Amino acid sequence: MAAGPGAIRRGRHGTGGGVLERTLAILELLAANAHGLPLSTVADRLGIPRSAAHRLLTSLVAARYVTQSEAQADYRLTPKIASLALTFLSDIGVTDLAQPVLDRLARETGELVRLALVEGETLTFVAKAQGSAFGLRYDPDMGREPRLSCTSNGQLLLAQFSDEKAAALATRQGFGHDGEIGPRAPRTPEELLKHLRLVRKRGYALTLQTFAPGMHSIAWPIRRPGSGEMLGIVSIAGPAVRLPEVRLIAFLPLLRAAAEELSLVDVAAGRAGDTAPAAPERAPSPSQRKARS
Repeated sequence: MAAGPGAIRRGRHGTGGGVLERTLAILELLAANAHGLPLSTVADRLGIPRSAAHRLLTSLVAARYVTQSEAQADYRLTPKIASLALTFLSDIGVTDLAQPVLDRLARETGELVRLALVEGETLTFVAKAQGSAFGLRYDPDMGREPRLSCTSNGQLLLAQFSDEKAAALATRQGFGHDGEIGPRAPRTPEELLKHLRLVRKRGYALTLQTFAPGMHSIAWPIRRPGSGEMLGIVSIAGPAVRLPEVRLIAFLPLLRAAAEELSLVDVAAGRAGDTAPAAPERAPSPSQRKARS
């Protein structure tokens, strides 16, 4: 049985018994529910007593990270969280360095272009450019972590790890339910691994109606020159009616060129300083797998 939202967050932040872990879990839950949630729902989804949830929410309200609706008594995040993120991104120069590249790629393709930064085992969308000025547009919220199992960004990240670790990361986050994912999304570790083997073979990720019904996407890794460490991912996404598979593949030269340009300016500079983080556990290359057999 797939883990529920509360179990996912407790797994990320520890046992869920500490004040810090519970506070972070509340912030993440509210970030995924922009219109707010009542106290009972927050407590139930995170698996914590309502009295404890109320104390933490009261502290967050006092610190102006959370506000409470007078009409429905629901709790929701304030812009203070977004302000912190924007200040951080401004200080490290991500937007200044990446935005011109994203804007150009969006103009060339006419679709949504996004940049996600890699932090160990997670991804966060930090910048975007919309190339479609009219008609059907795909424009998800920024600052969220994509679902690893069914998005092109997520599958590209998971493909860097061994099968065992990739399956464990996807299972911990959850594969999603009907209404949350597309009709062709992998729903088990076994189905996911079939997708990841194809990603490793191609060197990029292509998803067709997996992350949402009627939506397609393609993603290319941004790697640090020399080491090959994955710094981020640049992707193109849009409606299937405008982006059939053949058109997505035709965008590969533009997508790859943008990724290479972003790697040269090092979109993660200032985030890691002069010390590069340890390389993740990578899947063996085809030649390595052949040598082992």
